[in-house]
Amino acid sequence: MAERSTAAVDVADNSGDEPLTAKADQTTSDGVALNRERETDSEEAQGSGGTEGPGKASPPELHSGHKLARRYRLEECVTRLDGFSSWRAMDEKLRRAVGVHLLPADHPRARSVLAAARSSALLGDPRFVQVLDAVEENDLVYVVHEWLPDATELTALLASGPLEVHEAYQMVSQVSGAMAAAHREGLAHLKLTPGAVLRTSTGQWRIRGLAVNAALRGISSDTPQRTDTEAIGALLYAVLTQRWPYESDAYGLSGLPKGVGLIAPDQVRAGVHRGLSELAMRALANDGATASRHESPCTTPEELVKAISEMPRIRPPEPAFTAPPEYQRTTYQQGTYGRQSPRPGATQPLPTPPPPLQSRTGTALKWAVSALLIAALGLGSWQLADALMDHDKADDTKQTQTTDGNEKDGTKPEPAKPIAISGARDFDPFGDGSEKPSDIDKIYDSASGTYWQTDFYKSADFGRLKPGLGVILDLGKAQQVGKVTVSFVGATSVELRAASGDTATEPPSFNSYTKVANGSGTAVSLKPVKPLKTRYLLVWLTQLPQTDDGTYRGRVVDVKVTS
Repeated sequence: MAERSTAAVDVADNSGDEPLTAKADQTTSDGVALNRERETDSEEAQGSGGTEGPGKASPPELHSGHKLARRYRLEECVTRLDGFSSWRAMDEKLRRAVGVHLLPADHPRARSVLAAARSSALLGDPRFVQVLDAVEENDLVYVVHEWLPDATELTALLASGPLEVHEAYQMVSQVSGAMAAAHREGLAHLKLTPGAVLRTSTGQWRIRGLAVNAALRGISSDTPQRTDTEAIGALLYAVLTQRWPYESDAYGLSGLPKGVGLIAPDQVRAGVHRGLSELAMRALANDGATASRHESPCTTPEELVKAISEMPRIRPPEPAFTAPPEYQRTTYQQGTYGRQSPRPGATQPLPTPPPPLQSRTGTALKWAVSALLIAALGLGSWQLADALMDHDKADDTKQTQTTDGNEKDGTKPEPAKPIAISGARDFDPFGDGSEKPSDIDKIYDSASGTYWQTDFYKSADFGRLKPGLGVILDLGKAQQVGKVTVSFVGATSVELRAASGDTATEPPSFNSYTKVANGSGTAVSLKPVKPLKTRYLLVWLTQLPQTDDGTYRGRVVDVKVTS
């Protein structure tokens, strides 16, 4: 078992309780046989709600090779605890590994586990380990979820030391964003420990056990958002210092010295990023810490996401340059190919250079060659000078003709003038009709650090849910439009559409806007081919870029319209 991935299966945390059929140093919550320190209870380590006592129901007596629904073949039991068991299994229909939680149908928490699993499956957020099935069958309740053999849990990463600053920033950004999305749908984790956070081989962070882990353990909370926010703060504290921010040791990490209280990470370990240290204290301020610089505490994951967005972005470290090895010439390049190699220690005579041309014939030949070179140089210089003179004459003629033509017409090209945008609104005719309307004014506020963004989607084509969405610009009156410049965060495909010039009110339907230009990139210049006079423009996004958290969303920084 010790050679298996530390992030392969999502199981409930032992939290210091003894398993029913395995000792604490033989079976752990992450499915790995590690001789780690016993973890503290969830109330001590996380500030979570209470934990129910073990139910009277006994764990199902199953064995390797047993099949569920004639499909899921149990292969290895990784945890047997508190009336339920967790297994590594094989989905024989799709030929892939899965994880399975099993408990009797008469278990006191069977109903809540089923409800939590089904609610988690409906979220469908790729930042969470997905629930694939939740079934009650033959006096058994089982929950099937993803198995991630290429991921490593945070507990294993911290065993070798604190994370690098950019990795810590990515972890707290992605975990906070995922939990904020879950809480918007009414879902809480309540058991967000280092064993529940995984890093995949591509560098993405994923969370396992959303709602299910707490249901399996009977954990609840009157303030779920505050509980999960403090848990994220504890995770950030741990990755910055390799210490658990409480007095008790937990998850293989040493706790803080007793009687000292909660001190900032940059006071625990030298070289900790100041901004991330303050962020951890703001998330943990609800547990008695004092937020530095008089910043208000973060009580919800949404507030934590906002605080992260206000920080300067932490760039990844520059790759170290390794000088290439010194170039070694081969024997062939050194001119010794085919020669007999000398004996070691033998002195080789230097080759005698050929004698110079000292006869009358040699002298005449040297003078003839010199004369030819001088003649060739003179002829080339004359031809080059003649070509340059002809080119200058042609340029003068063209310039004179152009100047005369402009003077005869009496017209000069007018410089482009900026057109003010009097208003804008989000336009989502193929979705729910609205897309982040509160931030729509940021696309024309001329501030480089603000932007309007869409919701997140699972693919660049809006998760195949709709052909696109966009923003309608109101120019105040019908005006001549020469160019529209759009700045994005990430390369985005976009179309410029325009309403009819005689339209005095904003058209409500997508078909009322005609496509006049398109492009893609981070700074796209959309120039209509034909003269365009209109009051209403539609900036229509058709392909979205991928963000750091693995999802896809459009972000419009600025839109400028010129005549």
